[in-house]
Amino acid sequence: MMKRSILIAEDDAMLRGLYAKKFSYAGYEIRTAADGEEALKMLSEQKPDLFICDIRMPKVDGFGVLEKWPRSSRTFPIIVLTNFDQEDYRKRGEELGMDGYFVKKNMTIHSLLDMAETLLRMREDSGGDHKPLG
Repeated sequence: MMKRSILIAEDDAMLRGLYAKKFSYAGYEIRTAADGEEALKMLSEQKPDLFICDIRMPKVDGFGVLEKWPRSSRTFPIIVLTNFDQEDYRKRGEELGMDGYFVKKNMTIHSLLDMAETLLRMREDSGGDHKPLG
């Protein structure tokens, strides 16, 4: 069986490295982007099985990436990460079709990995369709 692929867009180099290492250890093929512009380029070149996206990034923010990849035009789930525990961020992400949402200070790498596994399992069980976890 082929490794499932995850694209991680995170401008914080330390967090990007941590996420990449943990997901690699868990058996995933990982690609990383340091900003939204790089993420958009990578998404257009090769679609991942799952996309993890920070909101506050240089060049194009996470919302800008979600706008370019609405739920209706993609087959992969998106988990949104943010440092800011603001309800308007969550609402905007829901409006743009995110599948999962974490405030970084409230999450652990294990909870992120669990959500990723759940979304990928749901996607496979439904034949490629996915529904938001919230």
